Amino acid sequence: MPDVTANGIKIHYEERGQGDPLILIMGLGADGSLWEDHVKAYEKHFRCILMDNRGAGQSDKPDGPYTTEMMANDVAGLMDALNIEKAHINGISMGGAIGQMLALNHPEKVRSLVLVSTWAKCDKYAQIVFDHFRDVRPKVEMRDFLKLIQLWIFAADHYEKHYDDLAEGQEEGQANAADMMPDHSFSAQCDACIGHDTTARLSEIKVPTLITIGDKDIFTPFNFSQYLHDNITGSEMLVLEGCGHAHHWEDLMTFNSKTSAFMQKH
Repeated sequence: MPDVTANGIKIHYEERGQGDPLILIMGLGADGSLWEDHVKAYEKHFRCILMDNRGAGQSDKPDGPYTTEMMANDVAGLMDALNIEKAHINGISMGGAIGQMLALNHPEKVRSLVLVSTWAKCDKYAQIVFDHFRDVRPKVEMRDFLKLIQLWIFAADHYEKHYDDLAEGQEEGQANAADMMPDHSFSAQCDACIGHDTTARLSEIKVPTLITIGDKDIFTPFNFSQYLHDNITGSEMLVLEGCGHAHHWEDLMTFNSKTSAFMQKH
């Protein structure tokens, strides 16, 4: 599991599979290991790069503020360090915001773009959600914070059917709380999410783009993805019914199959 120095920080990554390069960018508070269930499918077709974002996992955790533009430059620097000229980009939530910035500021590096449960700009509702996450995290046990996150990202039906697994995840998070990202870098990632705004530039994205969303997403609601679809020329949109923000886990087989096919097509 190697590291590179890029954009002034150490960036940790894992590499799996062979084929066209695929850079996988995780969301708020998460490291690259959470791509595991997707990489089992992707590595059959692609050279997968699972990176830890600035502030997460084993990458450096400098003081904030962070921006999605800064974090897109981290991705570009990682690609340069690995001699990857062009790659498929797949980003979840905050990772999708980073992916937008990469496609805007480094279009020559992007072969195709998959934007998962993401946004062009936070409305007041989304800003308050991120503010609430940032405020609550230092004040509660990690298991309670993870319970809060799960209630936001999973659809109610999924929560009902998989409660035992989710509760186990809360306890595992509590046991590993000391290894989780520090509060200062979580807060800095929240700043990046709140400050992200590509509304004036989306029409500049010319690479093949797939936008995916769960129709029960209360965190980044359907209209966020519809806006991206309406403003990125030629983009495609995949709606997974009955799923929430974490539709990429809730309907894993469909998500993996559809996104793999899209990237292979391009």
